[in-house]
Amino acid sequence: MAFALLVSVLPAMAQTPLPLPAPGAAPLEAIDKQFAPLDLNAPKLTPPPLLTPGVPAAGMAGEATVAITMRAKLVTDGPEVPSGLAWRVFGDATDDTGKLPLLATAAGGPTTFDLKPGTYLVHVAYGAAGATKRIDVGQAAHDEVVVVNAGGLRLHGAISQDQPIRSDQLVFEVYSGADEEGGDRRLLVPNAKDNRIVRLNAGTYHVVSKYGEANAVVRADIRVEAGKLTDATIYHKAAEVTLKLVSEAGGEALANTAWVVLSPGGDVVKESVGAFPSFVLAAGEYSVIARHEGETFNRDFTVEPGVDADVEVVAQEPTAASRNGLTVDTDRN
Repeated sequence: MAFALLVSVLPAMAQTPLPLPAPGAAPLEAIDKQFAPLDLNAPKLTPPPLLTPGVPAAGMAGEATVAITMRAKLVTDGPEVPSGLAWRVFGDATDDTGKLPLLATAAGGPTTFDLKPGTYLVHVAYGAAGATKRIDVGQAAHDEVVVVNAGGLRLHGAISQDQPIRSDQLVFEVYSGADEEGGDRRLLVPNAKDNRIVRLNAGTYHVVSKYGEANAVVRADIRVEAGKLTDATIYHKAAEVTLKLVSEAGGEALANTAWVVLSPGGDVVKESVGAFPSFVLAAGEYSVIARHEGETFNRDFTVEPGVDADVEVVAQEPTAASRNGLTVDTDRN
């Protein structure tokens, strides 16, 4: 029986990790309802329109067929996967286009295909995980088992031991673990949600965690084991800031203000328009420029991990928007 494997993932500057819950005894299949929905549009996993299992595939009508029941397991000695599978059956020789002909598809759990005697390639997808098996069909009906060699990955985000990040402020991207041709990793899951289980083949994956929509981004390599659930918490050093242009300290925010947040090197980190825009920034030093009714004001500020704050810019004497000797043009379309 597979047991849950619980892991915390910390970037180099992370604070104390969240307490880890005790490993549970339930196999991965027993919590199938918590899994992210099967993504039929995932790269390299898109199946064609589904056909009815048990019905001869196109081109086989009138020919003698044999019932082959396909089943899937995450590991060789594990239980069957009861649902969430996408099956595809291909011929084993390429056609005139140089591709393997697709003969039948089905979705669900164990399924039966009516195939004429011959050799086939059967592919099963389980979320972003998949496996292919070559099968030989003779005169007798029989069962075939495909071992997917897959596990689950459940991701979380936090600032510190007692400060988790709200799910609606987080998004994760899961990439292949090894660099592919051209030096780029392949994006496998573009929008993995916090606390949702993603199904993957066993292996190491590169995970990008984005907190908010600015520059709070953390990367980590995470190992997924077959038949096990890996819980990974990724820690961010960031905080939410709210910008305000005021006539005097503590005053009302001025509407119709254009904002530009700059890094110490003068790079634009975030732009916005409004009386008090809010966004998440990675911990560090920044300069903010506010433009209102043709006048420009600026201020330096610091973001501390986990310390949400208001940043007031007082509209007193207008100054040229500059940093490190460079004048910044804030009059953008």
